[in-house]
Amino acid sequence: MTPGGDKPPAVLSIAGSDSGGGAGIQADLKTFQDFGIWGTTAVTCVTAQSPSGVSGIAPMDPDLVVKQIAAVREAYSIRAAKTGMLFSTEIIEAVCTELRLAPIASLVVDPVMVATSGARLLRDDAIQALCEQLLPLATVITPNLPEAEVLCGQSIVDASHAQTAAREIGERYHAACVIKGGHGDGETARDILWDGEQLIVLEIPRITGVSVHGTGCTYSSALTALLAQDTPLEAAARRAQQYVGQKLRVESGASGR
Repeated sequence: MTPGGDKPPAVLSIAGSDSGGGAGIQADLKTFQDFGIWGTTAVTCVTAQSPSGVSGIAPMDPDLVVKQIAAVREAYSIRAAKTGMLFSTEIIEAVCTELRLAPIASLVVDPVMVATSGARLLRDDAIQALCEQLLPLATVITPNLPEAEVLCGQSIVDASHAQTAAREIGERYHAACVIKGGHGDGETARDILWDGEQLIVLEIPRITGVSVHGTGCTYSSALTALLAQDTPLEAAARRAQQYVGQKLRVESGASGR
């Protein structure tokens, strides 16, 4: 069932497919639905994976990725978009060419590099294309701590380093930046937001004992949905963090039964 009307509002996920349903476009679509947003997709890769690991990756032809984006944009009014797993230089270049032709007002770039299980989701030779071509198009960049280390070229060992990195990444690419704190330690999970003018620390209690597979995708898709609804950035970042925390709390309660 599709929404009625002429070019109904929607959001777009340009990302990989997770056969286990916990991450990638599957997680994105679930999140969009939770926020009352019509979700569309451009699949970049098909993966064979579950929370325990990735056993296969098949990238899509870059031309087909572009055709998916074009088909969606022809049918829907895309309010915001996010990118996730892009995998190769060729796919990144194709996506960037399409986005430059018709920019999207709010573009959330989740610079997916490595799965929670440790599998590589971005080829080493594609990091340069990600940094030089895609990140400058972003409205918001949402790396986790290991990804932020790659983007800023230095280790992040504490909250002070994370704040410096968020500002550096944001200023380098002329975008807002949220460094997601899920990979950190301690009883509190801290996301660091650089909004272009100031640093803001967003905190929630850390949920332990549950799988965090897909939480990065879920966060970035929640942020995308909220931006599509014209939620101010700080409020959107805070609500997206709370949404992920709520999902983990539910999972924690279910696993405890």
